[in-house]
Amino acid sequence: MTMSSHLFCATFLGGALLSLAGCNDGSGDPNAQIGPNPPLPALQQYLLPPMHIARVVGWKQGETPKVPQELKIEALATGLQHPRSLYTLPNGDVLVVESKAPKGAAIKRPKEIIMGYVESWATSGGNTGESNRITLLHDSNGDGVPDTPSVFLDHLNSPFGVALVGNDLYVANTDAIVRYPYHDGDTKITAPGETLTPLPGGPIDHHWTKSLTASPDGKLLYVGVGSNSNITENGMEAEHNRADILEVDRATGRYRIFASGLRNPNGLTFEPQSHALWAVVNERDEIGPDLVPDYMTSVKEGAFYGWPYSYYGQNVDPRVQPQRPDLVAKAIPPDYALSSHVAPLGLAFYTGTNLPEQYRGGAFVGEHGSWNRQVLNGYKVVFIPFSNGKPNGKAQDVVTGFLDGDEHARGRPVGLAIDKTGGLLIADDVGNTVWRVTSSGTGPSPAARL
Repeated sequence: MTMSSHLFCATFLGGALLSLAGCNDGSGDPNAQIGPNPPLPALQQYLLPPMHIARVVGWKQGETPKVPQELKIEALATGLQHPRSLYTLPNGDVLVVESKAPKGAAIKRPKEIIMGYVESWATSGGNTGESNRITLLHDSNGDGVPDTPSVFLDHLNSPFGVALVGNDLYVANTDAIVRYPYHDGDTKITAPGETLTPLPGGPIDHHWTKSLTASPDGKLLYVGVGSNSNITENGMEAEHNRADILEVDRATGRYRIFASGLRNPNGLTFEPQSHALWAVVNERDEIGPDLVPDYMTSVKEGAFYGWPYSYYGQNVDPRVQPQRPDLVAKAIPPDYALSSHVAPLGLAFYTGTNLPEQYRGGAFVGEHGSWNRQVLNGYKVVFIPFSNGKPNGKAQDVVTGFLDGDEHARGRPVGLAIDKTGGLLIADDVGNTVWRVTSSGTGPSPAARL
């Protein structure tokens, strides 16, 4: 089996390597599917869907992503191990969650062997350094340049989400929300954590990242739990409390399903004007290069968003049996399509003043990038303007250049955060870097290195 930066489609079946896809999958214009009412083509079904892999090459010395003229970008920290999400503490310290996927159950079907290999090959899963930890970027003298990065919290279980409420720091491991004591200025946590509530984890743990945020009043936590499959191929019993956003009582650990039918919700955060919960969601695969659009949406209490029975409202997915027309009838469409297979994993609303006026009040989205359509999609950070708490305009490319001219991946953006000075921070899990975007003429000096 070989890999290149061009379309790769093969599967092992009955001892033979068979080509199952050509070089033209009918991919349309990705920009046509951005906004509140995306066009949805007829679905297709495949023995093995098309795959186009952006081979990972990393960043060369002096290379950075590209930003518009009014902005500049610099590396804040390099030499990390799979940085996936970011969190800014009240004192300005930045937590970098470095995380690798947990080991799941063995995949036995030929199609899943190939697809699992392809997906892992297109990420930085080959990193061999220490991970599954939180690294601290601390700026001791206030010059905007972090000191030497240090380990803040170690020996975690595929962590992703972080939330601080008072002196309680919550970390969403892949199988539990764990609470740690934190006091302003702490540079390391050595106290053992206390499990607040378990989360659906193994043995399969297909979508393992657990995004986490706290309600504005701090009484509740919200955690995103992705599905355990693309489209229930592991059985509905494997989907208990999955494809959901759970609401957790911070005092007791009791939880309930706040919203359901969200295949893989990430980037949970509260929109600052309306105080509504928002998320970005990775939709299903294997029904065409332009299905289904990933999306950004406000999350309504008690709402059902379709997975697995329908997509983008009440468009029925015929692969799921038995069908549930009663649930399809309740499915609501999301607020804003981001285009198909962009794999959004990060969301941050901009409330700072560092960036130019046109960015204030809107949303930045980190798009990890596609692997299953001929025309690569995503691999960038986009900005969506907001007005009165709702999207108000077309998504704009803000941070690009993660792909080089040969469609190799220098990096792939994941989680986003706003630092204390109003800079936009980007976790790059392939480039193993945290990037900082500021207005032109401002920003930190060269990166601190591990």
